[in-house]
Amino acid sequence: MKIAIISFAHMHAVSYAEAVKAIDGVELVGIYDEDVTRGMEMAERFEAAYVASLPQLLAVEVDAVLICSENVHHKQHVLEAARAKKHILCEKPLATTVEDAKEMIRICKEEGVQLQTAFPVRYAEPMQQLKLAITDGAIGDIVAMRGTNRGQNPGGWFVDPVLSGGGAVLDHTVHIVDMMRWIMNEEVAQVHAEVDTLFTDEQVDDAGILTLQFANGVMATHDPSWSRSDAYPAWGDITLEVIGTKGRIYVDALADHLHLYTNRDDSTYTQVFTGADMDQRLIEDFVYRIQSGKDVTITGEDGLQAMSVALAAYRSAKEKRLVEMEV
Repeated sequence: MKIAIISFAHMHAVSYAEAVKAIDGVELVGIYDEDVTRGMEMAERFEAAYVASLPQLLAVEVDAVLICSENVHHKQHVLEAARAKKHILCEKPLATTVEDAKEMIRICKEEGVQLQTAFPVRYAEPMQQLKLAITDGAIGDIVAMRGTNRGQNPGGWFVDPVLSGGGAVLDHTVHIVDMMRWIMNEEVAQVHAEVDTLFTDEQVDDAGILTLQFANGVMATHDPSWSRSDAYPAWGDITLEVIGTKGRIYVDALADHLHLYTNRDDSTYTQVFTGADMDQRLIEDFVYRIQSGKDVTITGEDGLQAMSVALAAYRSAKEKRLVEMEV
């Protein structure tokens, strides 16, 4: 199987490239990046060809592409790849508007290509175990949930709303909402949110609180933020607490780590993650699905639903009201 990467703008692109290189029988054949210097550096690092234009890349013999460009470019890159008959793994959020996401899904279906949304958190071992426990009825019927995704401000294009489409609420809501949807097989019906910029002077949100009601009546809250300082010993957290009629489960996707104390560098204490590599599992599953002709695990529709909740949160905060989901 031959894979190409469209842009290394998103930080996950590096780990995805490493994952591709680690799979036997899979070849990273090409890289396109509007940032020529970055693209050439990544091509050299991963022993792949740097291709100067996207049409040239898509003309190469490639089975699938990984799209890791700035959020606002996802639509263009997905549509071009789909029309070139390439299967697609697109970084989250799938798009920056509901209309764009729907068009991306439609064109991929018309062209007969698979579109997967990159939600690696589903592949984290604690989240996999949570899903099994819920399915097995370990805590009875779910009555409420609470999620957090609190990390460091990534800076760069992430804090430019023209390129990102939103700040922390968009960036860190989609993962948790996807998890909530996945474990219940239910959609969000109502969204109420507070959104603000509390930790920097950037012109984009870095904090929020969402209250969600699902179609089955389950209530949930979510705390998405870029609230971790540079001095924090880890990137952040990805947690989910599920309360049921027979018990409670709390998981943190990043909880498997070592406590490292050292005087060998600028940081005297860090948390070194030792759990299963969720990015590697994501890429392995995507490759398996494409090679076997099966439907991808996390669809474009999944990306649309999670993204729509984040966008509804912005609308709720701006209009100061409860928003009914319409997707």
